[in-house]
Amino acid sequence: MEHAPAWLVNSLVYLSAAVIIVPLSQFLGLGSIIGYLAAGIAIGPWGLGFVTNVQDILHFAEFGVVLMLFLIGLELEPKRLWSLRRPIFGWGTAQVAGCAAAIFLGACAFGVPWQVGLTAALGLALSSTAIALQVMGERNLLPTSSGQASFSILLFQDVAAIPILALIPLLGQGLEPNQAAEHTNRAVEALKIVAVIVGIILGGRLLLRPLFRWIARTNSTEIFTAAALLLVVGIAALMQLVGLSMALGAFLAGVLLAESEYRRELETDIAPFKGLLLGLFFIAVGMSVDFGVLLREPGTTALIVVGFLAAKMAVIWGLAKAMGLPFQERPVFTILLAQGGEFAFVVFQAAAGAHVFSAEVASQLVAAVALSMLVSPLLLVAVDKLLMPRFAMRGTGRTLEEIAEQQEAPIIIAGFGRYGQIVGRTLLAQGIGCTVLDHDADTVEAIRAFGYRCFYGDATRLDLLRMSGAATAKVLVVAVNEVEQSLKIVDIAREHFPHLKIVARARDVPHWGELRDRGVVQVERELFESSLRSARSVMELLGLTPNIARQKTMRFRLHNIALFEELYPHRRDRVKALAVAKRGRQQLEEQMAKEREQQAQRRPGGWGPGPDRNPPP
Repeated sequence: MEHAPAWLVNSLVYLSAAVIIVPLSQFLGLGSIIGYLAAGIAIGPWGLGFVTNVQDILHFAEFGVVLMLFLIGLELEPKRLWSLRRPIFGWGTAQVAGCAAAIFLGACAFGVPWQVGLTAALGLALSSTAIALQVMGERNLLPTSSGQASFSILLFQDVAAIPILALIPLLGQGLEPNQAAEHTNRAVEALKIVAVIVGIILGGRLLLRPLFRWIARTNSTEIFTAAALLLVVGIAALMQLVGLSMALGAFLAGVLLAESEYRRELETDIAPFKGLLLGLFFIAVGMSVDFGVLLREPGTTALIVVGFLAAKMAVIWGLAKAMGLPFQERPVFTILLAQGGEFAFVVFQAAAGAHVFSAEVASQLVAAVALSMLVSPLLLVAVDKLLMPRFAMRGTGRTLEEIAEQQEAPIIIAGFGRYGQIVGRTLLAQGIGCTVLDHDADTVEAIRAFGYRCFYGDATRLDLLRMSGAATAKVLVVAVNEVEQSLKIVDIAREHFPHLKIVARARDVPHWGELRDRGVVQVERELFESSLRSARSVMELLGLTPNIARQKTMRFRLHNIALFEELYPHRRDRVKALAVAKRGRQQLEEQMAKEREQQAQRRPGGWGPGPDRNPPP
């Protein structure tokens, strides 16, 4: 391998370490993140020494975090983001300020100079967005109240990193002349920041959708993928140019495209890059752990790690209580936000450069943050095994029943909310056995109060589906509320239980299309039938006979279903889809008008009570 290029050797090393260690970690029940961190330690300078340029790899791998924030932004439409403004700035401010104050006071108690203590406190108050969001994604926590709260706080931290970095030079000692000059140009820098953000928003609103529409017409998947990557890289570069968070810029771009018809394509194209780069990021973090610092001053480093984790946990636990989060969710919420974050690396490097403290202190703090990122997944495993079973018993007086024995019912219902309950109750009334799963503890408890047997569990877990009897069941009813969870269940079922017939609930038209793309034929739009019933009631109240009202709504129903089938092949071509929809609506209106005219001729007076002598066929 002496003549092999460096990128080839490094790729071989990274992929080999990940492929060997990550599955082993998951097999041991430790999760993928611990596997990546362990892989990094193994191949890093303090392990086998295969890789030494850790910082270069870390800078490159941070792009995985950028892509992750872009994908999260795609899931948040501007209206929904606006609705989160209070938790973002309210709870986010409380978390950063509270944690920083606790750590600062602790540092001062040990005689640390206030400049050093304040800088360390501000850096350590930030959390790892990459680890927190990855863990929440794996556990399907993002739709929960704690997941939304964590996301809001993490988003605020991305914003808070900007003034923290701006504050560091003011805390430094002996500013260089050029640094002093920079302070005089703060107004210019602020204008640059505002101009870039406004440019991204206006560009996203006015240019991106026509641009992607133009690129989509080339029918080239590769070009579309390249354009999606170019968008994220370009915005990240712009944000980096003015000293802002690259991840924050990517998030803004994602939000601006959240209402775009190309949202799903962008997600599909970028997701593989995000997964690989995030894995590389965690490997780089594992490699960056400076065991030399740990060996020289193990007691001091351990004190820093334990001290700041304890201080943050105390503040965040109190915050979770004040926010009213369910007590079952508080341990994971606390641990995810208590660990140090990747922005701390930047803050401490900047502080060393500004002479706030020495490079030795910066290395020690960086090592402490990296250790906290390594310890947090282990704490989560301990919480899952030791604390959560006790929390499940608390308040309810009994443990939520999980599937401990193999089930054999012919029907599995995933999600037992309003929709799933009607399906399940109908089947159970007919004596048809069902295995019911729901991941919301409150829903499970409420359902059991009515005498129904419902298991607590996440149906996106393959092992849980196996235990539910998916290998022998005939039908899987996917009735969960969350779109992403619904699609994930379908994907798992399609891959591992191809014999299962799937009946799925679609929240809206894009969800309906995604399910059809996955080969699900029995897809029901959740409000469609009930809306038709309401329309029928309105017509009856206006004077139509029940029979005529029923036939008119049935006519509309059949026409709408046929129109959706006609629209399905063109759903990614907005222009053509609109043309088909307009033509279909015009045909229906003309047909209905013609029928009304014929009806009026048969019975002068139009709509009104009376015998229906000539009902339509």
